[in-house]
Amino acid sequence: MSAHVKRLCGLVLVAGLAAPLALSAATNLDQLLDQTRNARAAEARENQARVTKFQQERDQQVRLLAEAKGLRAQQEARANSLSAQFDANERKLTELQTALDAKAGNLGEMFGVVRQVAGDFSSVAQNSILSAQFPDRTEFAQRLAGTKDLPSIDDLERFWFEMQREATETGKVVKFKANLVSGDGETAQHSVVRIGPFTAVSDGHFLSYLPSQRAFAEMSRQLDSPYPRYARNLEEATSGYEKMVVDPSRGVLLSLYVQRPGWIDRIRQGHLVGIVIIAVGIIGAAVAIYQFVFLTGVAARVRRQLNDLDRPSQDNPLGRVLATFKGDAAKMEQDAEIVELRISEAVLREVPVLERFQSFLRLAVAAGPLLGLVGTVVGMIITFQSITESGSGDPKLMAAGISQAMIATVLGLGVAVPLLFMNAALQARSRQVVQILDEQSTGLLAERLEAKRRA
Repeated sequence: MSAHVKRLCGLVLVAGLAAPLALSAATNLDQLLDQTRNARAAEARENQARVTKFQQERDQQVRLLAEAKGLRAQQEARANSLSAQFDANERKLTELQTALDAKAGNLGEMFGVVRQVAGDFSSVAQNSILSAQFPDRTEFAQRLAGTKDLPSIDDLERFWFEMQREATETGKVVKFKANLVSGDGETAQHSVVRIGPFTAVSDGHFLSYLPSQRAFAEMSRQLDSPYPRYARNLEEATSGYEKMVVDPSRGVLLSLYVQRPGWIDRIRQGHLVGIVIIAVGIIGAAVAIYQFVFLTGVAARVRRQLNDLDRPSQDNPLGRVLATFKGDAAKMEQDAEIVELRISEAVLREVPVLERFQSFLRLAVAAGPLLGLVGTVVGMIITFQSITESGSGDPKLMAAGISQAMIATVLGLGVAVPLLFMNAALQARSRQVVQILDEQSTGLLAERLEAKRRA
């Protein structure tokens, strides 16, 4: 194989590696040469296109970078301008605030005083029953107390008006419509009569004010008679003066007063010991009253018998004693001792009826304080148990035991003292009747013996 042929084979091999598809279509060496030339030209054009595109993109990036730097420079300039303007505004505001403070003068002190007084008035208006009739003043006082700006002339004038109205309405008795919360939680309009900001009543019931709802509610416990009658008379009155309860503490004293336990509650606090003491007292008082009435009737019949000693009657002790003078009058002097004994027997027969129940009353008088002492001991035991269980930090936990102890003592003394006086009265009344029996029987015996001797 010649050298020329070898070179051609090499060119064919290179062209086959560069463009295998084109070489596959060539049929002779000339075509292969043309195809190779065309492939190199196409590749050169493609490379030139890529270079051109890259240069264009590079130029675009350079342009965008220049634009970004320009925009940044603009923003930096704008920021510097705004910062300078902000500093100028701060200086201007400082100058204006200084000028405002200088022109305001004492208005700052006035503003502080207004806020303080408005805060005090707000708390008063919040809890005053006048707010049920004038509900918008509470929000105004709260807004004025919490504002951070100088109050306007209108606000100051209204604030003065509200304070003046509070003072004026304090001396008025007014009937108006207000919300009344019933026991089941329902709210309805009712006619309410208020005495200043102190006391409010409706339908004969005393009311308490609910600041959160700006409404009234009936007190859980009402005042005892005759205060409900006073409330009804006040509601029906149209002129003149009426007697009425006024709470200067604006409801605090009334709420504390109605919480005081009544007699039934006191008795319940005494528990079983208190019930026993009261039972002893009731029985003792009943028998003492019965015996006192009995002795009163006996004394009246004895006084009638004193006016007619010659005709003894069996309806009274004196008549029955006088009826024992029986036998021969001629032998009375010889049998004087027997007659005296018979009279003494008759008197002694009447004494038990006249002095009955007195021993029981003496027992009740002695037992009352002793039962009270038992209740006191039981109450102190309960108190010490409360202290042991929960400590002594809360006095309310010990109140039940102390209350039971004190109530038992009071009940014991309250039963013993009246029964002591009743027993003394019964003893005096019975001794009076027995004294009359002794005097009249002994005097009658002495009179008859003296008459017999004179005869």
